[in-house]
Amino acid sequence: MGLFQRILGICKTKPPEDPESWTYNRGKVVIDWARVPEVHKPCGAVRLEGRGLPERILLIYGMDGQFHAYKNKCTHMGRRLDPSEGNSTLQCCSVSKSTFDYAGNLVSGPSKGPLDVLPVENRKCKVVIRLDGTPPSQFSPSH
Repeated sequence: MGLFQRILGICKTKPPEDPESWTYNRGKVVIDWARVPEVHKPCGAVRLEGRGLPERILLIYGMDGQFHAYKNKCTHMGRRLDPSEGNSTLQCCSVSKSTFDYAGNLVSGPSKGPLDVLPVENRKCKVVIRLDGTPPSQFSPSH
């Protein structure tokens, strides 16, 4: 990412190409995985915003083969995050380049603490993100 984009806080991660590929209702986001090819390969990511969401969300398909979700807000200046190409980290889109691991822990940079990590469950062809903090082990199969 260029210096100009970092100064302006322009992230490289885009919303899903198919805007109807996800829904938000009663504290959970449900993503139809088949309709979001952006997360079909490692380091693939989408940002989810608007449509009633109380927080911006970043969803990553990680280098570890798992989905990871975060409140898309750096703890330094509140800017959006992007996955780092080729490794298991995320980076703030600002000039400071605060870097975090998949667990949300600060690796480097001036951020003031860890990221807010959201619980994710992969259910067949759906990815479910809970905004209420319910751990995946507590998800009800009927949701």
